[in-house]
This record gives sequence, structure tokens and C-alpha cells, in this order.
Amino acid sequence: MSTFDPDALECLAAIVEEGGFERAAQRLCITQSAVSQRLRSLEAQVGTVLIVRSRPLHPTPAGQLLLKHTRQLRLLRADMERDLQELAPGNAGGTREEERIAIAINADSIATWALPALDALARQGLPLEIIADDQDFTQEWLREGKVLGCVTTLDSALRGCRLVPLGAMRYVAVAQAAYAAAQAPQGLAPHNFGNLAFVAFNRKDDMQTEFVAKAFGLKHVTLKQLFVPSSEGQVRAVRAGWGVSVLPELLVQGLMAQGELVNMAPGHALPIQLYWHCWNLESQVLDAMTSALTAAAAAALA
Repeated sequence: MSTFDPDALECLAAIVEEGGFERAAQRLCITQSAVSQRLRSLEAQVGTVLIVRSRPLHPTPAGQLLLKHTRQLRLLRADMERDLQELAPGNAGGTREEERIAIAINADSIATWALPALDALARQGLPLEIIADDQDFTQEWLREGKVLGCVTTLDSALRGCRLVPLGAMRYVAVAQAAYAAAQAPQGLAPHNFGNLAFVAFNRKDDMQTEFVAKAFGLKHVTLKQLFVPSSEGQVRAVRAGWGVSVLPELLVQGLMAQGELVNMAPGHALPIQLYWHCWNLESQVLDAMTSALTAAAAAALA
């Protein structure tokens, strides 16, 4: 089997992760021509094209395979750095900036329980890159080899990966107290939800329609929606009186206790089961990340 130049592999990863040759050169602190040369050398060794030079550019199937290999090498180097730090705390070299350990987590988990879970690892110097996406779509990052783990709602493990149940995040429908009093003093009901504005995360977000459909036993729901692509931003929009939003109870329970936000459907909550998926590799770093996330989820989620 051929041995690939680690610098060439990281060059390929930089081109894909940064979205172009110029930004890859800036990240690697080399010239753009050097980036092109490393890629051509790697393509010559593999015997096929690795990058489709389109807008946006994207890796070929062979390129995706080498990207996955590169990220596995990053994980092995992170394990080695961890071992060296334990054996010789003052002498272990730092991980290069470009060798980031990437995972995909849904925005609501980032806004509530996931960051505290990863706090110790980040303080130890693990070069984390957290990619935010809708919980129904984070697994695609893992499927494409762009991350080594993800938090998702999908309960089917990919080939070569392991799956760990995390627990259920409860979602409730909330609104600013003044907005609720003016627009729906009796709360959400089958006859009034169509007249209210709902604040959703983005167009992928079906949380609002799923909540209303299940609360009132409806098959088809059409809502007037505003889009704010941030969990904390959704909370700010609701506090400003933009409308109703279905949000994690963990994120809004303090504001409900203070009376600033009110539960628009007290008899209803939507539990969303979350799972941690990661590559099935022997790795201290991956095991530590899995343990940290599962422990924090057990404490925070239902």
C-alpha cells in the first residue's frame, strides 16, 4: 500500500475545508502554487482526480476517501499528543492548528448541554471544531467523512460507526407574556395557531410544525414563520415579541420561571431523542469525548 505524504493530505483537507486554494494557502502558510503542486503530486500518486474544480469545489469519491483517512490520522496524532502530555507535561509539542478534531452538533445542544460537556477537553488543548446543523442533518457530515462524530436524531448507525443513545430533549412552545396576552390569551389552540407568527431556526427546521401537528392531532400544518438561525437568537426574537417558538425547555425554563415567557401549550411537550454517532476506532480522544457527552446528556436530558 502506498504511503501518502501527510503534508499533501492536509493540503487536500485544507482546500476542501476552506473552500478554495487561496484560503488553503493562507491556512497552511504556503503559496497558492505550492498548494496546487501538493495536490497534483497527491493526485499523481493516487492516479485519479481528487478535487472537482467547480464552484463550489468538492472532493471526488477518491478525495472523500483520502479526507476520511486524513481525519483519522489527526485523531491518532491527537491521541499521541495526549499520551505525551501525560508522560512529559512540559515537553509535548502542540497540535498544529490545521489538525482540528471536527464534530457536528445540533444548535440547540450547543446552546444548552453540549459545550459544558466538552469544557475539560477544550481546556486540555484539544483543537475542537464544532459544526452546527439541524439535528436531522448532522449525520450527513459523518457519512461524508467530514467529522468524526455527531449528535443526531437518527437511530441507525452508519457502517464503521458506533451509536450511543443520549436521552430526549424536551421542547415547549413559548411566547413573550405581552404577546401571548394580546394574540392568544388562552394559549395555542387548533383555531388560532394559523394566525400566529412562529420563529423557526431555518427552512430545515420542522420543529414548529411537528409540535403543532402532534399537539392537536393534525396531519398537515401550515404556519407563518420567521427564520432566525441561532438558538439564542430565537430566544431573543421571542423575548422581543416576534411570535411563538418551540424551543428546548432547558433553554427557556429560567425565563418562564421569571414570568417573561409563558408556556403557550402547558399540556404539551415534544421530546426529541438524541444519539451520539462516531467512528468505531480505538482512540483515547474519541473515548474521552464519548464519555463526556454521554455523562452530560445523562444529567441534562430526559
